[in-house]
Amino acid sequence: MAEKSDPNYRIIAENRRARFDYAIESDLECGIMLMGSEVKAMREGKANIAESYATIENGELWLVNSYIAPYAPAKTWGHEERRRRKLLASKRELARLWAATAKEGMTLVPLVMYFNHRGLVKLKIGVAKGKKLADKRATEAKRDWDKQKRRLLKEHG
Repeated sequence: MAEKSDPNYRIIAENRRARFDYAIESDLECGIMLMGSEVKAMREGKANIAESYATIENGELWLVNSYIAPYAPAKTWGHEERRRRKLLASKRELARLWAATAKEGMTLVPLVMYFNHRGLVKLKIGVAKGKKLADKRATEAKRDWDKQKRRLLKEHG
């Protein structure tokens, strides 16, 4: 029997270039502090995390340069589109992230923003290391070879 899909779970925004530009070593799901008009805009799917990044300042985790479009009915009490948004994580997770970013070349990259099964907005952050051009080429070559392999197995299988 097919499993029923959760009606509340829905992807809002995805950073598709993150896995191409970075080697993701681990990831973390964290909450995000939002205003009401931001949540309403996200329900309409008007958000972008492509150019954003996460940073740790004064023991707090922040999402920088994410875009949430203005929500027209809330123009009087609306929100600033590119404001810094506080991310919610436990002290243990914060310590682990801080230790990882203290290492050479590690960065915190938002991977996907979504509504979880309870309807709350969550953000998945990846602890990543930037790829060099040769690494990107190798990843692309491997993906192409896997695609060809599947095609050949399908034809002759």
